[in-house]
Amino acid sequence: MSNKENWGSRVGLILAMAGNAVGLGNFLRFPVQAIQNGGGAFIIPYLVCFLVMGIPLLFIEWSMGRFGGRHGHHSTPFILDSMDPKRVIWKYIGVFGIFTNLAVAAYYCYLESWTLAYIWHSISGSFSGQTSAQIASFFDNYVNLQGGGFEPVIVWLFCLALNTWILSKGLSGGVEKVAKIGMPLLILFGILLAIKGVTIKAGEQGAIFDGTVGLNFLWTPNFDSIWSAKVWLAAAGQIFFTLSVGMGSIQCYASYVKSKDDIALNAMSAGWMNEFVEVVLGSSILIPIAIGYLGIDKVVEMTQSGGLGLGFRTLPYLFQQWGDTLAAVAGVFWFGLLFFAGITSSLAMGTPCMGFLMDEFGWKRALSMDIWSRHSYFRLTHRIIL
Repeated sequence: MSNKENWGSRVGLILAMAGNAVGLGNFLRFPVQAIQNGGGAFIIPYLVCFLVMGIPLLFIEWSMGRFGGRHGHHSTPFILDSMDPKRVIWKYIGVFGIFTNLAVAAYYCYLESWTLAYIWHSISGSFSGQTSAQIASFFDNYVNLQGGGFEPVIVWLFCLALNTWILSKGLSGGVEKVAKIGMPLLILFGILLAIKGVTIKAGEQGAIFDGTVGLNFLWTPNFDSIWSAKVWLAAAGQIFFTLSVGMGSIQCYASYVKSKDDIALNAMSAGWMNEFVEVVLGSSILIPIAIGYLGIDKVVEMTQSGGLGLGFRTLPYLFQQWGDTLAAVAGVFWFGLLFFAGITSSLAMGTPCMGFLMDEFGWKRALSMDIWSRHSYFRLTHRIIL
């Protein structure tokens, strides 16, 4: 049974592809990687890796997807098999493009539930008047299911149901519509937060440095680190992480392009949009705000525990320095953009599984969605219990 779905528009395709690449790591992982690997000096190998490795890999995966789509295949096992039918091994290698997406999508739904919960708590004023330690403790208790009742589980189930419902609406009717709404809002929220972060003034609202101090720290190259193999390895790893190459979601999305679409132009457009969000917005929000209030040494120390700590433990407290109203707005913007970054990625991870079940077994979308949601529920329930 051949799947006849296609993208509704080129804009929708590019936004969906960019949404696949733009994830939580653009705003939480990238700034930490940059700080730990020489600031501006990290950007140099990062962009080099994007040009010599990232773009060619995008071209390859888009080409593979289009080739498979022409033969009625929309998942990596059968896309790889259609490229070399004589070697059965490729079909089994392609299975990783199914199970990797299932595992990561289940976890991403859990992270999305954190962002939704934090949007609500920002609006309701849960963080108002609390100390830094209290807000950090709130996050630890929430993640560890302590003191929060059933809220974490209920919100996660809602996120899983939301992903399932959107995927059930089809490619153009579900995934593409979310990308057209979510990506522009993500960029808008990011720009507004970046402007606020960069315009922080020392001595105002508790800030000890101007917001530009954090920006300068991030973009001033420490050339002593540029010759380190560790920095180049981190840059290459970030490229794989941020572009979502090697997972199978790009091939799946590309398999639905129309025959007249220019895949090279589409690949470049989606790739550079991701780079703008990551390099420009991702480095202009978290770090300038954190350094403006905490100082460089403290932020460098805090990055050792990763971006989740800064994003969920620290920023909600720093937002409170702007007053209750602006803190609520900033919380909605920050966790809102993280939510859109997360859901556009998790939808991309769910699509290859849908394509596999629908194309190769002839199942209807509703039955495919039921299998996908049950598997995700099992994995996350198992994770929470452990």
